[in-house]
Amino acid sequence: MKIFTSVNDVTNIDEIVNEALMLKKAPYSFSHLGKNKTLGMVFMNPSLRTRLSTQKAGMNLGMNTMVMNLDKDGWALEMNEGVVMNGTTVEHVKDVAAVMSQYCDIIAIRCFAQMKNKEADYSEMILNQFIKYSTVPIVSMEGSTLHPLQSLADVITMRENWTKKTKPKVVLTWGPHIKPIAQAVANSFSEWMLKTDVDFTITHPEGYELSEDFTKGAKIVYNQQEALIDADFVYIKNWSCYNDYAKILCADSNWMLTNKKLEVTNNAKIMHCLPVRRNLEVSDEVLDGANSLIYQQANNRLFSAQAVLKKILETNTF
Repeated sequence: MKIFTSVNDVTNIDEIVNEALMLKKAPYSFSHLGKNKTLGMVFMNPSLRTRLSTQKAGMNLGMNTMVMNLDKDGWALEMNEGVVMNGTTVEHVKDVAAVMSQYCDIIAIRCFAQMKNKEADYSEMILNQFIKYSTVPIVSMEGSTLHPLQSLADVITMRENWTKKTKPKVVLTWGPHIKPIAQAVANSFSEWMLKTDVDFTITHPEGYELSEDFTKGAKIVYNQQEALIDADFVYIKNWSCYNDYAKILCADSNWMLTNKKLEVTNNAKIMHCLPVRRNLEVSDEVLDGANSLIYQQANNRLFSAQAVLKKILETNTF
């Protein structure tokens, strides 16, 4: 593995999940792999779980880690090709990627959608420019359209909480929010679920359909209560419109998840990637209840990142 940006970069999901679970039991067993290697982490946006979990994952593998908040500490980047840089940008991404490749053995980058132009966001320009001009492996710590480290952690968490031989029913439900939120987590979760042995349903108000590039094959239900019937796992996440891009068409508080709504489920386990707007997307009683997996998911972010970094260290010549 040289690039990790989506589920399509994983040859075997069960294998990498098992690897993560093994690392969870013995997190320092492979610290020799990263000796004298450096993980460079580039952030264009704020981060808590992603930064801390990925940094610790590198450290568990014996790597040196360097963190650059490029939106604050670096020069304004130019992303386009062949431009005369006589405006506000100071440094071209091709130069940044080339230089960082000399300092780092692996580069991990986090770059959110700007939520202004669908074509620009869905082109994943920043991430793809780093892939194009770097000479070392690249890991996505979340892009404009996908969040693969989160989704891998989600699959790990579900594996830990499902011991039956039958397929679990998994429901991704939209929740209200006060501002436009990118589709990355929802896209990514859908993409991973569709390659996992589950019965997968997405429920949201009409107009909040996600890109079919990530949801083709999922069951779409516009009635939340109907969708929740017999669910074994319920994943709550807000996202803004994809077709009417970045718009909020609905702010209906009735979509907030409560214990009352969950009565029709199969005593469902509750998931959210965090951060969460409590008592807006989902109620305290649900988040703090016995079936909540939110902190287990956060913990598994460490081992999803560690499994990916381990695979990269083992399969590349440095």
